[in-house]
Amino acid sequence: MAKDLTDSTRRKPSERKRPFTTVSGVPVNQVYTAGDIQELEYEKDLADPGSPPYTRGIYSDMYRGRLWTMRQFSGFGMAEDTNERFHYLLKNGQTGLSVAFHLPTLMGYDSDHPMSEGEVGKCGVAIDSLADMETLFKGIPLDKISTSMTTNAPAAILWSMYLAVAEKQGVDWKELRGTIQNDILKEYIAQKTYIFPPKPSMKLIVDTFEFGTKHVPQWNTISISGYHIREAGSTALQELAFTLYDGIEYVQWALRAGLDVDDFAPRLSFFFNAHNDLFEEVAKYRAARKVWYKVMTQRFKCKNPKSAVLRFHTQTAGCSLTAQQPYNNIVRVAIQALAGVLGGTQSLHTNSLDETLALPTEHAARIALRTQQVIAHETGIPETADPFGGSYFLERLTLDMEKGCLEYFEQLDALGGMVAAIENGFPQREIQNASYEYQKAIERGEKIVVGVNDFVLEGEPPIDTLSIDESVTARQIAQLRSLRQARDNGRVRTTLDELRNAAKADSVNMMPCILDCVRAYSTLGEICDALRAVYGVYEEPAF
Repeated sequence: MAKDLTDSTRRKPSERKRPFTTVSGVPVNQVYTAGDIQELEYEKDLADPGSPPYTRGIYSDMYRGRLWTMRQFSGFGMAEDTNERFHYLLKNGQTGLSVAFHLPTLMGYDSDHPMSEGEVGKCGVAIDSLADMETLFKGIPLDKISTSMTTNAPAAILWSMYLAVAEKQGVDWKELRGTIQNDILKEYIAQKTYIFPPKPSMKLIVDTFEFGTKHVPQWNTISISGYHIREAGSTALQELAFTLYDGIEYVQWALRAGLDVDDFAPRLSFFFNAHNDLFEEVAKYRAARKVWYKVMTQRFKCKNPKSAVLRFHTQTAGCSLTAQQPYNNIVRVAIQALAGVLGGTQSLHTNSLDETLALPTEHAARIALRTQQVIAHETGIPETADPFGGSYFLERLTLDMEKGCLEYFEQLDALGGMVAAIENGFPQREIQNASYEYQKAIERGEKIVVGVNDFVLEGEPPIDTLSIDESVTARQIAQLRSLRQARDNGRVRTTLDELRNAAKADSVNMMPCILDCVRAYSTLGEICDALRAVYGVYEEPAF
């Protein structure tokens, strides 16, 4: 039986060293008054929700008009395994799908590649070809559901597979709604699942902007992601600043390619983390909307009001979950989900309590979904837009977030933009330093993590976890080999040759060629190899 050591191991309050700052290092006063927000221009900065600069939310009625999309991230094993989980989640009230791909897919390798050994279906679903994508969405009408796909370097390829599935279902692309993450800059900064060097990667992203604007107008062709920046150890402020500046970089590359800002900017979307410091997280989201409005109207002179509206998805903080006393994670996730909703998110994923130990069980995934449903239907929170608006403390934090973000912008501008800053190692070093300081605070006991460095238990009982059947690898590889034998390999060779030629041309939009490869059942690894032959492979320099 587990022994609760709370009384014997806790330090007295007087023995604790608690720095009175937010995670980002912003000093926190004991009391806030009107004097702390004298610089706030109420009519301008705190316009009603739905009005510029959107500090208080992007819709006038916010969740009274429509609740956020409940989009649980899911993917494991083979396509049929994840398809079954999708149907389970939809049956239990989920309102949008979100696909997690296994590491080989994210890195552009087929399941039978040597680099895929030991990773097939482990931390996401194995998708090697259009045939797998067809199975993944079997029985799911794509014109009735919104789908998010977390993929970056091979995003154009996986999106093409999705579009091809829609064709086979007889669905007009104009009816499709969803998002591809497609954010390669944060891969170089934080997550590291890149394939190609920055310049051709940015070219592929701009190609998706152009193609989506013309052919798939309701699709978000990028989700500019701070989530992984935060998971790598950044502060909330760094997450805010680096994410928004990544957005600036994408807009600049698209403009240099000849696109009109108002053609593509309305479909830009963002993806933020929700961590434990409730007020700081809410302030981060509010500042993000305000800063992005200023960026689009002042720096890029957009004319379409929708170009200046920041829409975002939120996921609760995986890095905050603990293997110790994992049921405490339900509480953490609930608080983080509250931050996302109070901050005005458009969609939300809530992590499962067991994710730090293994893939989520159905039981844990259902609790995570129910957490959102309780907030939506039992708390009364959705009835009022920006319910914390006007709080002296929250408004001061929002101003501090905005100020710190713009200071980072000045540094990044001076370095020549985000691509140049990445090559210089600037954002990487900033995140490394923040992560190091956070860990030191935990080890010194200045930062309490319940169940880890205080309120600990001896001999914790294990919980049930989900494991992947080791036969998945063999079955996925056998299926892949059967596909290669059954398809028209002459057509495959032709489409891959055309893709390589288009990649060399530089000025050609790559999406039509990628779609032709996908329709011929070329595998993801074969398509990526064709592009590797032209673009090369990125190797991160030592900083």
